[in-house]
Parts: sequence; C-alpha cells; structure tokens
Amino acid sequence: MKKELIEKAYAIAKERYAAVGVDTDRAIETLKQTPISLHCWQADDVTGFERGEALSGGIQATGNYPGKARNIDELRQDILKVKSLIGGTYRFNLHETYGEFGGKQVDRDEVETKYFQGWIDWGKANDMKLDFNSTSFSHPKSGYLSLSNPDKGIRDFWIEHTKRCRRIADDMGKAQGDPCIMNIWVHDGLKDISVEKLRYRQLLKASLDEILTEQLPHMKTCLEAKLFGIGMESYTVGSHDFYAGYCSKNNVMYTLDTGHYEPTENVSDMISSLLLYVPELMLHVSRPVHWDSDHVTLMNDQTLDLFKELVRADALNRAHVGLDYFDASINRIGAYIIGIRATQKSLLSALLEPLKLLRQYEDGNKGFERLALLEEAKTLPIGAVYDYFNMINNVPVGEEFIADVDRYEAEVLSKR
Repeated sequence: MKKELIEKAYAIAKERYAAVGVDTDRAIETLKQTPISLHCWQADDVTGFERGEALSGGIQATGNYPGKARNIDELRQDILKVKSLIGGTYRFNLHETYGEFGGKQVDRDEVETKYFQGWIDWGKANDMKLDFNSTSFSHPKSGYLSLSNPDKGIRDFWIEHTKRCRRIADDMGKAQGDPCIMNIWVHDGLKDISVEKLRYRQLLKASLDEILTEQLPHMKTCLEAKLFGIGMESYTVGSHDFYAGYCSKNNVMYTLDTGHYEPTENVSDMISSLLLYVPELMLHVSRPVHWDSDHVTLMNDQTLDLFKELVRADALNRAHVGLDYFDASINRIGAYIIGIRATQKSLLSALLEPLKLLRQYEDGNKGFERLALLEEAKTLPIGAVYDYFNMINNVPVGEEFIADVDRYEAEVLSKR
C-alpha cells in the first residue's frame, strides 16, 4: 500500500476522531508500549521438547498442517519470523516442557534454571522478556488429579515441580530486569460425578499455600481457573469460584482465559469485579467455539469487549496480555499473525473509544446520546489508524502479510 495513501487516510481519521475528543497519536503510542506475550505452543501444537509424546491430561490440538516446529531452533526461527511481521512490544511465554534438555530425560520434579538459560539469552538478544508456566499435563503422573491428588506421593511430585518452576521464573525475571509472570493451570477434575468435591479443593488449597509460601521478588504468580475440559466434564477442582476466592484472600494475580467460561458469558463482565479484589489480571486471549477449543483469536465481540472494559476501567497498568490458542489445521505462522493483529486491533478500538464524551452522556442521564455515540463509534476509521501504526513500525500493512507468510511456508515450512 502506498505511503502517501496511508498518510492521507490517517490524517482524515485523525481529524474525525478528534471531533469526538480522541487523540489518535496517543492511542498509537499506548498500543505500541503495551506488551503482548506470545505463546510458544502455537508453533508446535503444545508438544514441547521433553517427551515428544501425544498430548494428554485435559488438552489436545487438532489438525496436522505441514511445517510444525520440531525442535528449539525451528521454534525460535518461527517466532522471529512472526515478530518481524508485527509492530509493537512483545514478550515470550514458555511452558516448562520447552526447556533445552539436550536429549536427557529430566523429570518435572528435577527441572532447573540451567535448562532455560538458552531461552533467557535468546530473549535478551531478541528484546523479548520471558513469561513462564508450570506444566501438569502430558506426563505419566498427570492422571485426573495433580496438586489435589489424595496420593501424597503424586501430590508432592507436582508441588515440587511447581516450586521449581516459580524459582526458574524468578531467575528469568532477575536476568531480564522485569518480573516474569508465571501462570499455574492444573487440569485437575473428574469426568463423572464426584462425591469428594470439598476434599479435592482442600488439597488444592493446601498445595497452593505451600507453593506460594516462598517469597520470590523477581516473578509474579497468577492462577488460572476453568469451567471444564477434556476428561473433567463433570467437576473442575480449580473452578472460577475457587480461584476467585483464593486470589482475593491471598492477594494473588488472577488469570482470565476467554475460553474458560460458558459460551453465553461475556468474560469482560468479570473484569470490574475482580479488579476490586485482586492486585492484577493476566489475560489469556483465545476464541472458544462451543467450548475451550482454543481457536485463533479474532476481532470479535468477546475480544473487543475485553479490551474496552480494561480501558474503561483504566486498568491497562494492572493487566498483562497473553495469547493462548493453538490451531494445527492452518499455517501456524499465519495463525500467530491473525491472532496478534486481532488482539492489537481490539485494544486499539478500545483506546479510540470516545470515552470522555460517553461518560458525560452517562453521567447526565443521556441514554439516547450515549447509545447513539456507541453505535456510531463502531464505524469510525480505525482501519486507517491501524494501517498507519503498522507503516510507522515498518511491518506489512493490511493484507500484505499474507504474501510474506506464504513465502515463508514455501521456503521454510514446506521443507520440514
């Protein structure tokens, strides 16, 4: 797209937004400075480099599109390709199973920072701070229960694993001079009716209490709830009410995964309540289709509403944005780009909302005026602003990235 056309369209858009009190330059700068944590697992279908076995423990990827990253070098190559096609600030989010184990079988209660030193160095070299996740699935001891398992030996195994992951995250944070956000999601639950719901939740609470006792200054822990999953259709130990209570009582960051709710719920509605009781939020931006299917994130109502609520609550400084989806049925690099751009456009849409004027209408009990402006704001020229954002960041504008992704597939992915 020609530079002069982009600049001309932006000048018109800037004037149009200014008419309703919105500073587009400021919105662009905020978008550029808001980090998005890219997830490692889209590149290789959540396989990791620990065992190379099929997924288990409440998680699965569907599809077999050619070009999957088969080792750490290929994964890093793919992520850098993605990063070259998008503007803004990015972090990189790792699961524990993505360590550099050198062909050695390192069990999860033995993991150490040395297996992630290469990632720490790579992150520094490529201006990407790291985030981290403990990994309870796809292991012989995963079963149906991990941190809530009545078997003390299995429970202690996962407690030790999670403690070690927090220490690794702390070392990452110290090395990068910025706290590493470590998410804890366990798949614990039952396929059919449970008569021991309280017992399992007591055990999960006790395990978390023990894990979080250790004070680590260079990392932040967040806890992720879920409605249900594969193999835990009837009962989830770490439900939303469990973690909302736990995080509120213990001042812990809460993870909101947009796929972990009832299909008719709007996840954005949770934000204003949680912000009153927890210190920060971690967002896992995904797209559920009927259930937590982890489809590629789109600029749909759920994603738009999520960021609008954050901006309306003036809570961007209390929220961390991460992506969490994995689609193996399409080009994986393309899946990254689509989801990242959808997230960016949703955030930009929120930043471009004429909030000051909308609040004036609401405070003045002017319901018609508020509703009319909300509706008209939907067709303000956000596309021209986003095109300009990409142009000034020297990345493809509009659909231009499609050709880049296709070329990478022909030259790199198709040869794997």
